[in-house]
Amino acid sequence: MITRSELQQLRSLRDKRHREALGLYAVEGEKIVGELLAAGHEFEAIYATPAWGGRVTRPITEADMARASHFPTPSAVLAVARLRRTDLPAGALARGLTLALDGVQDPGNVGTILRVADWFAVDRVLLSPACADLHSAKVIQASMGSFARVPAFVAPLAAALREAGAPVYGCALAGTDVHQLPALRDAVIVIGSEGRGLSAEVTPALTGVVTIPRRGGAESLNAAVAAAIVCDHLRRPR
Repeated sequence: MITRSELQQLRSLRDKRHREALGLYAVEGEKIVGELLAAGHEFEAIYATPAWGGRVTRPITEADMARASHFPTPSAVLAVARLRRTDLPAGALARGLTLALDGVQDPGNVGTILRVADWFAVDRVLLSPACADLHSAKVIQASMGSFARVPAFVAPLAAALREAGAPVYGCALAGTDVHQLPALRDAVIVIGSEGRGLSAEVTPALTGVVTIPRRGGAESLNAAVAAAIVCDHLRRPR
């Protein structure tokens, strides 16, 4: 039987402060846990009801899973992993393609951008500290397993971009048509926050600003959609 203290700890991992204090985070759902296990992701413990057909380290009843679950509808499995943060290596932005997120606060967007980066073989994703927490359940869920495959780092963005060593392009409503961007093997693409766009701190570090031409009447594009369109252009054969 799961203990009361274990149950309290699992519930506490819903909150970033507790995740940081304990050095742990939770991943819930049969599909996402299965994908992370297949990608070789390491877990400290896997709590599961009899409905889960995969590896289990701590059996749990459906009633206790309902108490521990981070979602309105409990799943059959909830896994706990240890936080392992890696510093951005010196000179990393000078090589390959980087997606940099400037205050993207919606966890669904952050997770989907990780998935976009995985699809287009982007070398890394860099998040400013103002972004949604990389280890939140919603980010990991939206990444659909890409969380385990895409190198992601959190660092002060403006300082990192000033020392990038590669062209840095910000995405905004006003700028050069992204389809005019030349073939770039090494570049940083900056995606701004959903409401504010690119921050004043980041703007001075940009090589240029690009936009996705608007043909209709929508006010703006979702951050993850914009990232996918720009990545598609950069990865097309020239």
